[in-house]
Amino acid sequence: MISNHEIDYHVYGEEMQYVEVELDPNETAIAEPGAFMMMDEGVQMQTIFGDGSQQEGGLLGKLFSAGKRMLTGESLFMTAFTNIAYGKKKVSFASPYPGKIIPINLQQLGGRITCQKDAFLCAAKGVSVSIAFQRKLGTGLFGGEGFIMQKLEGDGMAFMHAGGHVVEKTLQYGEALKIDTGCLVGFTSGIDYDIEFVGGIKNTIFGGEGVFFATLRGSGKVWIQSLPISRLAGRILQYGTGARKEEGSILGGLGNLLDGDGR
Repeated sequence: MISNHEIDYHVYGEEMQYVEVELDPNETAIAEPGAFMMMDEGVQMQTIFGDGSQQEGGLLGKLFSAGKRMLTGESLFMTAFTNIAYGKKKVSFASPYPGKIIPINLQQLGGRITCQKDAFLCAAKGVSVSIAFQRKLGTGLFGGEGFIMQKLEGDGMAFMHAGGHVVEKTLQYGEALKIDTGCLVGFTSGIDYDIEFVGGIKNTIFGGEGVFFATLRGSGKVWIQSLPISRLAGRILQYGTGARKEEGSILGGLGNLLDGDGR
């Protein structure tokens, strides 16, 4: 029977969070490159090929695992942090942008979570991180941010990161939930995921929202973020390039003068 390393943790902060993982001797945590924040002396950092899970089964398995990660746009490599000392040691991983870190106990959630391709932050060694193939053509073609998703499998702890405020909803059998594709963070194995057309020419052209949204049906948990990183980046790009557009067009020029931006 395959089992993951058991790790203790604590999440610190509010808007810009980080998670501190406590490792017993010989325990290992894995993380995406760039997630590392700090660690105690006695923790060894090592770059590994693939996700380091025991499910890989030799070189061919590692190549296949790394290839699947490459399809999701992630690095071929991950970083492993192992406690090589005698006592307990700590290593911390930081969130990449304002939002919340979501602790996930895979053993309590059916052993599998499907999440957005950039949601995974770190996990106990033994958790498999791979691509989640979508069965339906519409999901693949029109899923947007929700098209290429990751699958976290195992029986240990994993940590996802999401932007803004995070809402956890529990769907009962027969219930459905419609979500903007960018706001979907992840869901458990009992949830069926599909993409639907918003419909209506006015909604499509003038609505200001996406043309498609994700529809979730089934029984299980769903995590939703209020601020997808793509939405944040798009707004920053909008304000960082070209002329500023004020909400009050008549006072816009005066407002620029008053705040020191009198170009």
